[in-house]
Amino acid sequence: MINAYSANGSTRTLLPAEALPQLPDDVTWIDLVNPTPQEDAYVEGLVGIQVPTRDDLRDIEPSSRLYIEKDAVFMTASLVWRADGRDPQLTDVAFILSGNRLITVRYAEPKSFQLFIAALGRAPDEMRNGVTLLGRLLETIADRTAEILENAVDRVDKLSSDIFRDHGRRRAPQFLEAKLADIADHHRLISKVRDSLGSLSRLLTFLMNVPLIKGDKSDASLCRTVAHDVNTLSEHAAFIAGNIAFLLDASLGLINVEQNAIIKIFSIASVVFLPPTLVASIYGMNFHLMPELDWHFGYPLAIVAMILSAIIPFFIFRWKGWL
Repeated sequence: MINAYSANGSTRTLLPAEALPQLPDDVTWIDLVNPTPQEDAYVEGLVGIQVPTRDDLRDIEPSSRLYIEKDAVFMTASLVWRADGRDPQLTDVAFILSGNRLITVRYAEPKSFQLFIAALGRAPDEMRNGVTLLGRLLETIADRTAEILENAVDRVDKLSSDIFRDHGRRRAPQFLEAKLADIADHHRLISKVRDSLGSLSRLLTFLMNVPLIKGDKSDASLCRTVAHDVNTLSEHAAFIAGNIAFLLDASLGLINVEQNAIIKIFSIASVVFLPPTLVASIYGMNFHLMPELDWHFGYPLAIVAMILSAIIPFFIFRWKGWL
């Protein structure tokens, strides 16, 4: 699908069947969403540049993602989408500055684009040229990334409260093991966000050195502001990643503590039952010459010996602090 946005805030969908001879001058943004090869060729004929394909966007070489060709600036960044679900993904988006127009190519629906498109109707004055559009779009992407991180902080805080809740309350079986899966989900999201912020940082560094940007103080200032926001968000994402790593270590430690507590119970049982078992084993032997077999109080004495052999070692171990 090809969406064209004009400087006056109007929107229209371009169809290859229309075969427009040229784009209207007031069209400042062309947004290609899941374009077909026919739509790629149609836009290439209208703007006179080669539109990156899906395979081109997957190229991770910096030289292939950020370059200038025929006075057109080609940039590719990885954006997070599906961040509100359990399966966050990265999608590569191409940003192209050609003359006074911005061209974007994407094969997903990041929420940042939806927010930006919704805001265009309320602020059409921001669409005066493609460069300003790109700056405002990158600003919206940074804002959306900040929102993702804020939501992640809230979820990590709740997860931390669940893990470190009052130990007086008995946990459900396999409770901590289930929390490990939640920690993995949070780690996956933050990893995607950090990758996205890294690609945005490289894009903005490249963009700020483009003559088209350096020649306009307003656009250059906007790019510097967005770049500063991206760097700040990167630091915040690193802080959240550190908290998640702490939760992982703490959860594994608590699992070990619970397992040690179980082993401790078996140790106590061994201390309590092993000495009586020894006494019972001695008097359970079937030797003919055993004087205690003829004692009138032999059986009660054996019972008392077994009880004392269980109690005395237990209190000695407690006194030593071994149990």
